[in-house]
Amino acid sequence: MASKKASNKRQRGQKSCSNVFSMFEQSQIQEFKEAFGCIDQDRDGVIKKQDLKETYAQLGKLNVKDEELDEMLNEGKGPINFTVFLSLFGEKLNGTDPEDTILAAFKLFDPNGTGFVNKDEFRRLLMNQADKFTAEEVDQAFAVAPIDPTGNIDYKSLCYIITHGDEKEES
Repeated sequence: MASKKASNKRQRGQKSCSNVFSMFEQSQIQEFKEAFGCIDQDRDGVIKKQDLKETYAQLGKLNVKDEELDEMLNEGKGPINFTVFLSLFGEKLNGTDPEDTILAAFKLFDPNGTGFVNKDEFRRLLMNQADKFTAEEVDQAFAVAPIDPTGNIDYKSLCYIITHGDEKEES
């Protein structure tokens, strides 16, 4: 009986690990593998502090604090192999608010219920309220936003892109 329970636990553990792969398209998994390979500098299949230091150095950031690196590594709650790496991204990406929550937030800026918000007004709000986006961050966000010729953002379509991804990227 005990061995059957252990076997079931093992299967459940394997199942939960394999679920992370079902969260992403095959092309996304391949991109994550490439990113993991770039970070895993010593090619041992595990991201360690030295791997992160070397990756940062290649990006031109030489003075990364050990505490900062430890904090990153501790998010994995153990050795960061590819499955853990993918799980961390899954947690981050699935941390997006539900589509109806995002829609409700946009509706605050659309009192007439048109389904659109003015790009310039929205830019001003993003750069001057709460977390205060930089101009570059707003430009990045607007790069995927469906904006009509009159300068209005179709926020329903934008909400879909935020929660499901931009279909243009996959083609």
